[in-house]
Amino acid sequence: MNKKIKTEAVDHLFQAILTLKDVEECYKFFEDVCTVNELLSLSQRYEVAKMLREEKTYLEIASKTGASTATISRVNRSLNYGNDGYDMVFARVGDGQEEPDGEQAQ
Repeated sequence: MNKKIKTEAVDHLFQAILTLKDVEECYKFFEDVCTVNELLSLSQRYEVAKMLREEKTYLEIASKTGASTATISRVNRSLNYGNDGYDMVFARVGDGQEEPDGEQAQ
């Protein structure tokens, strides 16, 4: 874990995120917390990571997501040498785990 980001303020943010109950609540919160570009960048990285795990080529990923090869490379480095956060989430999203409100994860 990167000790530079492990702060009390980041803990508070993550605790707040963990209280969100559904996608609509996420939209409300993240639209207030992030700029449109920040949110689009985060979602783009997530899509890039999914496509890399599906063994798509950089060209396919760039074409579909609009991500630069530098962004694709950074995400790929995180997938291969990071903290396995992407894979943890992919496993949970992929197994149909139930959400706290009883709905299936999408």
